[in-house]
Amino acid sequence: MRKGYTGLLAAALIGAILTGCAGASGSDGHGAGSQEEQPLKEITFVLDWTPNTNHTGLYVAREKGYFRDAGLEVTIVQPPENGAEVLAASGKAQFAMSFQDSLAPAFSGENKLPVTAVAAVIQHNTSGIISRKGEGMDRPKGLEGRQYATWDLPIEKATIREVVEADGGDFDKIKLIPSMVTDEVTALKTKSVDAIWIFYGWAGVKTELEGLETDYFAFADMDPVFDFYTPVIIANNDFLENEPDTAKAFVKAVGRGYEYAAREPEAAAAILCKAAPELDPELVKASQIYLADKYQADAGQWGYISPERWNAYYGWLGEKGLTETPIEENTGFTNEYLP
Repeated sequence: MRKGYTGLLAAALIGAILTGCAGASGSDGHGAGSQEEQPLKEITFVLDWTPNTNHTGLYVAREKGYFRDAGLEVTIVQPPENGAEVLAASGKAQFAMSFQDSLAPAFSGENKLPVTAVAAVIQHNTSGIISRKGEGMDRPKGLEGRQYATWDLPIEKATIREVVEADGGDFDKIKLIPSMVTDEVTALKTKSVDAIWIFYGWAGVKTELEGLETDYFAFADMDPVFDFYTPVIIANNDFLENEPDTAKAFVKAVGRGYEYAAREPEAAAAILCKAAPELDPELVKASQIYLADKYQADAGQWGYISPERWNAYYGWLGEKGLTETPIEENTGFTNEYLP
């Protein structure tokens, strides 16, 4: 489960992070031997968390040689907690994985981060609230009197409040329990909590595999304003300005990776497991199958970001006072680098 954005990290961490993590995730794996006349351009991509099916397109593009075909050597690194945006903003990495909700502080106030979302990894928000089946939490009002595992983040709690009150419920009657959840299935089975915010493509699929019957409602189904982009690929603004052709080559290559994952989910799952052997192959395969038709969904092409949906979500955050300053329309994203 990803965490929310909690602000800037100390700059002193950045060099150590890259030094410590680069070897763990590896690079493109192809030397420039056949392309000595035009050496491969080096790109660093920072994940938001440990490898999972949000990242499959990256590993496919590396394994299948799509990055090499584009003249790139891509190193994939893991960040410290909540550090991906900072590394991209600092220029220590050209690209990173992030989320529209987590990015809101980057685009408001005086300390804006110089990053831009250049592609939507998954076209629609697949997150929502999961609970044990038959206990009345299949709709937001049912959370009244129940224990909800919270990260205690303002945006998170405002989202829950919005959907609960729109359903006629009372948010203040929800028992907010500090989230110590590392395994959603165990947390629900042991009744340590009653409801958890999850991304269904991973945690929801896991409950199915482990035979736990659940109820679930998706935020995007409750209100279209919550159909925000999660996750997205972000890039350093100076890099985009100075090397637009390289940026376009990367986005095109990684798009090929996600398109392959959509066409061949089982093969893509095997590639991810090869890159991250610590993962559960059965969970990865099931998650990959679930996400196959969701990477692009109803968009005209993989990666497209709808200005209407992007702006609507940030408009809602501004109305609720959840950003330091209002985020101007069309801030923080572009479709310019898509093929």
